Amino acid sequence: MRINDLLVKVTDDYIVLNKPAGLLTIPDRHDNEIPSLQTLLKKAYSNIFTVHRLDRDTSGLILFARNEAAHRYFSQLFESREVKKYYAGLVSGQPVPLQGSIDEPIMEHPVQKGKMVANRKGKAALTDYEVLETFGLYSFVRLQIHTGRTHQIRVHMKHLGHPIVVDELYGNPAPILLSAIKKKYRLGKYTEEERPLLGRLGLHAWQLHFTDNKGVEQQLEAPLPKDMQAVLNQLRKNR
Repeated sequence: MRINDLLVKVTDDYIVLNKPAGLLTIPDRHDNEIPSLQTLLKKAYSNIFTVHRLDRDTSGLILFARNEAAHRYFSQLFESREVKKYYAGLVSGQPVPLQGSIDEPIMEHPVQKGKMVANRKGKAALTDYEVLETFGLYSFVRLQIHTGRTHQIRVHMKHLGHPIVVDELYGNPAPILLSAIKKKYRLGKYTEEERPLLGRLGLHAWQLHFTDNKGVEQQLEAPLPKDMQAVLNQLRKNR
């Protein structure tokens, strides 16, 4: 994997990348074999400071600082909720109403390690959602998070009853297949098994809006990855 292929914006103070799904933000303490974005960046740029994170299977925009002063500035910016973070998600079913807010505190699951749960004893968490397109089985949703809790969107969409697709922790882990979308689907003559259109979590960090440390307004966007776009194309064709 070439870091240059992932770059969205590079300055002397920070780097914004379009993270592919399957790549960790920072190294896993228990498994050093899995590559991480931070490790790749350190090889290319030496000084790298983590500001925020994305789940391993979430793709999209992520910002790293390149020096301590920038790290302090951006960490404070994220903490004080002055960064607007928008995500694109594919969810099961059709949320009603088509637009709303989920204001539900989130805490660690009392039994399952690594899992979170909506619970009033947890930390405050707020997510806005807007259904952009609906297809019956699935809906394409724009989400804005105002807090940065672990697995926030995934927990909130499960709480709403419309989990993110292909979510092994909070929804249905089954991949999205063309045969589930296309009524007269037939497997190719020499194909033994259908390949999934989407085999990972259907969530993408779409846009970041912030004022950088030089006072310049930044509105950055990462286009939808090919796998999510393929699902949308088929859903639109077979609506």
